[in-house]
Amino acid sequence: MTLDFTYQASAARIVFGNGASGDVGKWVEALGCRRALVLSTPHQAGDAEALSKRLGPLSVGTFTEATMHTPVDVTERAVARAAELGADCVVSLGGGSTTGLGKAMAYRTDIQQIVVPTTYAGSEVTPILGQTENGVKTTVRSPKITPEVVIYDPQLTLGLPVGMSVTSGLNAIAHAAEGLYAPDRNPITTMMSIDGIRALKEALPALIDSPRDGAAREKALYGAWLCGTVLGQISMSLHHKICHTLGGSFDTPHAETHSIMLPHTIGFNAAAVPELMTPISGIFGGATPGRALYDFARSIGSPMALKDFGLSEADLDRAADIATRNPYSNPRPIDRTAIRALLQDAWSGTRPPY
Repeated sequence: MTLDFTYQASAARIVFGNGASGDVGKWVEALGCRRALVLSTPHQAGDAEALSKRLGPLSVGTFTEATMHTPVDVTERAVARAAELGADCVVSLGGGSTTGLGKAMAYRTDIQQIVVPTTYAGSEVTPILGQTENGVKTTVRSPKITPEVVIYDPQLTLGLPVGMSVTSGLNAIAHAAEGLYAPDRNPITTMMSIDGIRALKEALPALIDSPRDGAAREKALYGAWLCGTVLGQISMSLHHKICHTLGGSFDTPHAETHSIMLPHTIGFNAAAVPELMTPISGIFGGATPGRALYDFARSIGSPMALKDFGLSEADLDRAADIATRNPYSNPRPIDRTAIRALLQDAWSGTRPPY
């Protein structure tokens, strides 16, 4: 066998361990910073304030307006707040919404970032920013977007609600699943994809039975890190294009959208490259990858239908138009008729044909 590939490791420093979040101040100082602005969503504002107080003189305050899909107007307010306070770094505490805000700020100002994830989003280890303006979500890649330090503390996920754990975990699986057929995949990303998917497959059912199971929380967070790392190394394909379309143009909830779409997009592509998707069937069981993922998602209580999140059947035509406009690279040819049918199945919650 001849191997021919290129691999570039992430520039982010990964700090993983129970209690690791207690060292945020140490990593602020390690970056040569002294004036951290703590970011969060409104829901986690109390946690952000508490972290700011623990940082003491290393913190200049908080900005707690992070929201889904990283609206440009929110980013502009955060950048202005950081400038007003003289912040020299941001500490992003929370899930993908908060991480996205910090990355958007870094893209504009090159401010240094420390991320403390509390979900399984995985976006904290990628150079990818998805941001929304005028109802359109676009993505950009830049080395400036990758955070300098990511602190994974499984203890911070012990209280993550089961429903959010499920959708966040399936979102992470989607990152790695697309890595299995990406045109720029390599043996290292494939290995990470398989290990990350398997870790989440084992952890998520355990969390349903025992939400505060420390070993399962640790395994899930480890899997999310691996899956996110894969996303940072490869080109996104159909799954992410459709999810960006639905989230940016129809404001569907981020993790739930990924969870619902995952079996349909992976099944669609597995029909074209079945040999690349055999790890999915091997990990989840089932005759086809799409159906195996559908059955697993249903078994752990994932939402299954887009219609349950405000998307009307009349929206599907426009969604198909947007999703097939300037498509991402994909192993199976993308045509509007097929994507419209895929969206119909996802809207109604129908088990995918592949």
